[in-house]
Amino acid sequence: MDNGQFKSINNLGFWAGIFAFGFAIAYSVVQILQVRKIVNFPADEILIYGTSFGIVIPFMLEILALHYVTPQDKKIWSHAALIFTIIYAVFVTANYVVQLATVLPAKLNGTYDQIKILDQTPHSLFWDFDAIGYISMGIATIVGIPAFTKTGFQKWVRLSFLANGLVTPLITIVYFYPTFSNKLLFLGFPWAVTAPLAMLLLAVFFKRNLKDAK
Repeated sequence: MDNGQFKSINNLGFWAGIFAFGFAIAYSVVQILQVRKIVNFPADEILIYGTSFGIVIPFMLEILALHYVTPQDKKIWSHAALIFTIIYAVFVTANYVVQLATVLPAKLNGTYDQIKILDQTPHSLFWDFDAIGYISMGIATIVGIPAFTKTGFQKWVRLSFLANGLVTPLITIVYFYPTFSNKLLFLGFPWAVTAPLAMLLLAVFFKRNLKDAK
């Protein structure tokens, strides 16, 4: 890879990471506002699904850039992270498109009864889609850990990926515990810290690569 390509890939990774981080923070804020009933229907659903949707492409591009800058002997791990990121992207995109383009309009137009099976309610089909997506995101950060060294700034990226991966069992409980409640939802709140942090530190990793390439 020549220097120009290296800079382009790291530049893509940096900006994708910044956007992913921004949307992840926005989602977390909206989630809190929704639970506290500061934002209500339909704004809450538009903002929840909209900000969640905003994470998808930037995060996928960020992990793609990581794969391209990972040394050859470690690419198996960045490739594995990319695969699980794609699984995340496919499942959550299917969910968010259905919620925003089908379910929400039906609720507003009075035709909800015809399509209520598509609504993301606890333990429904698209609830499970969302679960698979975020569990896959957690796995992506776990399998991506060996792509980084244990020294320098990369050590901190490794730790942020590990922290996000360790939240995955909590996310799994939130989605699949037999009875859902808002109290249970807060069990997964560490994600609001670990996921944005992992996205941000990976973005900084790309920025440092750009400085080193000058």
